Amino acid sequence: MADEVTLLNFWASSEQDLSNGKSDLLLQMNPVYKKIPVLVHRGKPVCESLIILQYIDDVWRDKAPLLPSDPYERAQSMFWADFIDKKVITFLGRYGQQKEKNRRQRRVSLNALSILEGELGEKPYFGGETLGYGILPLLPFCCGFSTYETIGNFSIEAQCPKIIAWANGCLQKESVSKSLAEPGKVHELLSTLFFFCFRLMLENQRREEH
Repeated sequence: MADEVTLLNFWASSEQDLSNGKSDLLLQMNPVYKKIPVLVHRGKPVCESLIILQYIDDVWRDKAPLLPSDPYERAQSMFWADFIDKKVITFLGRYGQQKEKNRRQRRVSLNALSILEGELGEKPYFGGETLGYGILPLLPFCCGFSTYETIGNFSIEAQCPKIIAWANGCLQKESVSKSLAEPGKVHELLSTLFFFCFRLMLENQRREEH
């Protein structure tokens, strides 16, 4: 059946809680990278976020298409999704490191978001009038923007007000808000990870001094 789906993810599925280690199911379904997310459809795994989104579009396109039918617009959506994955997500939240790296992570993230800000323009949604594939990779991080700002000691809204307005608008949609973690829960997790990374850095420095 087309609806036989299991998502191995963090918080979104009871199948996989990474705080308790990697389950046998995850290792079985993704033996190459051994990481989430993994979409299991009809007992067969599909790995990597962007590939999963393309697979969903192919299988359930008649219900809610994610990618445009026009070849050029489709290519543009795939380009921006890849840009977000490499230039925004890769650097967001990596602020539990040395100050020099902290500044670089912040600069790269804000520069990437500024580029997205220009692409958004005056449109209500990135890429057009509705949510689509091109911006979906960024949505899960919207509920953590305030936490990134607090931990990284910077303001996304000061440089990218349209991105913040867009994110707040998306979070008002029931289909989005029900699918994302609560901001308070994200803050608690990221704060814990930041503290752990900072403590680990101090311990490594002490070892080097001795």
